[in-house]
Amino acid sequence: QVQLVESGGGLVQPGGSLTLSCAAPGSLGNIYTMGWFRQTPGKQRELVATAITGGTRNYSDSVKARFTISRVNAKVYLQMNNLKPEDTAIYYCYGNNPGRGTYWGRGTQVTVSS
Repeated sequence: QVQLVESGGGLVQPGGSLTLSCAAPGSLGNIYTMGWFRQTPGKQRELVATAITGGTRNYSDSVKARFTISRVNAKVYLQMNNLKPEDTAIYYCYGNNPGRGTYWGRGTQVTVSS
C-alpha cells in the first residue's frame, strides 16, 4: 500500500512553533489534493488543512491564522505557530486523486505541553 512519509513532529511548549513535512512517492505523480488531518484518542480524525493543485487552500476554523499549509510539487508542509495544548494530536499526511485513490501517512506525534 502506498504511503506518504511525514516528518517534523515533536514536543513544543505552548506558544511555540513546529513545521511538519510530507513527501509522496514519485510513482504517484501529481496528487490533486494534499493536506493534513489530526486525531486524538477517542475522537475521529479531523481535517486541519488542505492544498489543492492550482492554489486553493482550506483550513479548519481552529487553526486558521495560526497554521499555514504550502506545497512544492509532491511535498506538502504545515507551518504551525502559536501552538496550544489542544493542538496535541497525531498528525497524518493526506493525499487524494479523484478516481484514482486516497493516500495516508503513518502519522507523526505533536505534543504541546509546558
